[in-house]
Amino acid sequence: MADDDSSQEKTEEASGRKIEKAREEGQIPRSRDLTTSVVLLFGACGLYYYADFMFAKIVGLTRANFILKRETIFDTNAMISHLASAIYEGILSLMPFFGLMLFASILGPIALGGWLFSMDALQPKLSRMDPLAGIKRMFSLKSVIELAKALAKVLVILGATILLLKYYAQDMFRLSDESINIAIIHSAKISILATIILSATTLIIAAVDVPLQLLEYAKKLKMTKQEIRDESKDTDGKPEVKGRIRQLQREMAQRRMMAKVPEADVIITNPTHYAVALKYQPESMATPTMIAKGGDNIALKIREIAKAHNIEIIESPVLARAIFHTTELDTEIPAGLYLAVAQVLAYVFQLRNHRKGRGEKPKYPRNIKVPKDLYFE
Repeated sequence: MADDDSSQEKTEEASGRKIEKAREEGQIPRSRDLTTSVVLLFGACGLYYYADFMFAKIVGLTRANFILKRETIFDTNAMISHLASAIYEGILSLMPFFGLMLFASILGPIALGGWLFSMDALQPKLSRMDPLAGIKRMFSLKSVIELAKALAKVLVILGATILLLKYYAQDMFRLSDESINIAIIHSAKISILATIILSATTLIIAAVDVPLQLLEYAKKLKMTKQEIRDESKDTDGKPEVKGRIRQLQREMAQRRMMAKVPEADVIITNPTHYAVALKYQPESMATPTMIAKGGDNIALKIREIAKAHNIEIIESPVLARAIFHTTELDTEIPAGLYLAVAQVLAYVFQLRNHRKGRGEKPKYPRNIKVPKDLYFE
C-alpha cells in the first residue's frame, strides 16, 4: 500500500504534452507584481518624457478656450466648434502617453509566460464560486505568501519614500522661496522623479514574485507516475499497437531489402540458415557492400530471388556467418574479409566471362579462409 500511495504523489516534472494542454486551457505563469511594476515604471518615465509636450498642448488648449470674444460666447456653432477642437487637442496631447501605457500593459503580462489567447480561460467555472473553496483559499499557504508579499511591498515603498523625502527635503523647502512658475515646474520634476524611483523599487518585489510564480506553476503541473504512464500510452499507443507498428516497419524494411537482391553480384549462403547478398562495382565502389541478409525463411527467400534472376550462389558457411554478424545493411564489408570476398567475386566475374566465351571456366572456391577473430558459430 505504501508503494501505491507514493506512486500517487505528484513527484514527476510536467511533460511537454501536459504543459501544452495547460497552455490551451489558459494556464501559464503570470506575475501581477511584474505587470504592475512595468506599467508604473513606463507610466512614470512617459510622464517625464512627454511632460513638456503635454504641458504645452494643455496650456494652448486652455488659452484657446478661455480667451474668447464676446460674440463667440453667444454663438452656438462657434462654441460647438471650440468643444470639438478641445476634445481633439486633448486626445492628441494624451495620445503618446496612452500609446506608451497600452504597450506597457501588453508587455507586462507577456514578459512571463509569453503571449496566449485561450477561449477556455474566458469560460465561467462554477467551482470558482464555491464558498468552501474560497474559504480554503483564504487560509492556504498561497494566501500567507500573498500577505507576506503585500507587507513587503508596503515596507519597500515606505522605506523608499522616507529616503526620497530626506533626499529632496532641501529642494522642497526651497520651493517657497521660488516664483510660482518656477516652483510649479520644480515641484513637478521632483514629483515625477520620485514617482520613477518609487516605481523602480517595485521591481524588487517583482524579482521575488517571478521565481515564486514559476515554482508554483511547475508544482501545479507536476504529475504522478501513473499519469506519466497513462500519457505515454495515449501518446505512443498501447504495447500491442506499438508491437504491431514495429512488425509492419520490419516487414517494410524487408520488402525494401528484397527489392535490392536482384542488384547483387553474388549470394553467399550457410547454405540454409544464412544468406548475404553482396554488390561490387569496381568503377564506382571502393569495396564490396552488403545489400541484403537474412536467416532461415528470409535466407530462403533471398536464394529464391537470386535463382529467379540468375545470380550466382556460393556456399561458404564460415564466410556467410562472418559477413552476417559483422556487417550492417548497405555498408561495406570489414577489412578482415577483403581477401575472402575477393576470392568469391573473382570466381563470379571469371565465370561470367567464361559464359560469354571469354576465358576458361574457373574453379569453384572451396577453401575460403576467414580470420579467426571473425569466426562465428
